[in-house]
Amino acid sequence: MGLRRGNRCAAIAIALGSIWLPAFAQAADDIPVIGTAMLPRDLSPWGMYLNADPVVKAVLIGLLSASIITWTIWLAKTFEIVFARRRLRTALNVLASAGSVVKSVERLVGSNNEIGEFLAQAVTELKLSATSFERDGIKERIASRMERLEMRYGRRISRGTGVLATIGATAPFVGLFGTVWGIMNSFIGISKSHTTNLAVVAPGIAEALLATACGLAAAIPAVVIYNVFARSITGYRALLGDAAAAVVRLVGRDLERPVAQPVMPQRRTVPLATAAE
Repeated sequence: MGLRRGNRCAAIAIALGSIWLPAFAQAADDIPVIGTAMLPRDLSPWGMYLNADPVVKAVLIGLLSASIITWTIWLAKTFEIVFARRRLRTALNVLASAGSVVKSVERLVGSNNEIGEFLAQAVTELKLSATSFERDGIKERIASRMERLEMRYGRRISRGTGVLATIGATAPFVGLFGTVWGIMNSFIGISKSHTTNLAVVAPGIAEALLATACGLAAAIPAVVIYNVFARSITGYRALLGDAAAAVVRLVGRDLERPVAQPVMPQRRTVPLATAAE
């Protein structure tokens, strides 16, 4: 009896298998198969760039250009600020050892430095005010010239740092735009392929996140370099202020020195008796 029942169960299983197996095979044929040929083989940064959307490529190129500009400005401004501060310190030492404007002019006017220009402006104002007897007015006019020169040299040394501030502020958002665009394209690809297979989604998301990484790589050095330059330029402007104050002090000393008065002819005294006659 048991043997017959076992044979009957085996026969039923064989019959059900003959019905279900073709159905499972048909369903398996309907499922899209993702082959390795459909996926990018190279997931390195260069490979992801080559497989990225044109908009993401444009974002990456822009961020790379911004990074090159940042490091170029860093190299050029570093040399400019270092040499300018060294030149100012040297000229300040010469100015401190001089006792008058004339001696300072003999040593520094004509040299390629800021203090030479300060002295030239001071001498110009002294020549224009040669007929003036108001010492305070002369000093105020010279101080005004020094102030304008300080502002001009400060603007000149600050050129290029505004670009660093712009890159540091906008690069992360540009990279975020590339990331949003890339993820949007990834979701569109998911809807078209009718699959949520991670192997299909991951490359597009990786390409999108590459834009964010490049944005941060461009922004962080720009912000750090900008802050370093801001401190260095502040020190340079302080040296300019010291130079202007030193020139004004020299002019004040020269104006306050006693000038040899011309010898006036003496009157001839006449005796009172003779005058009475």
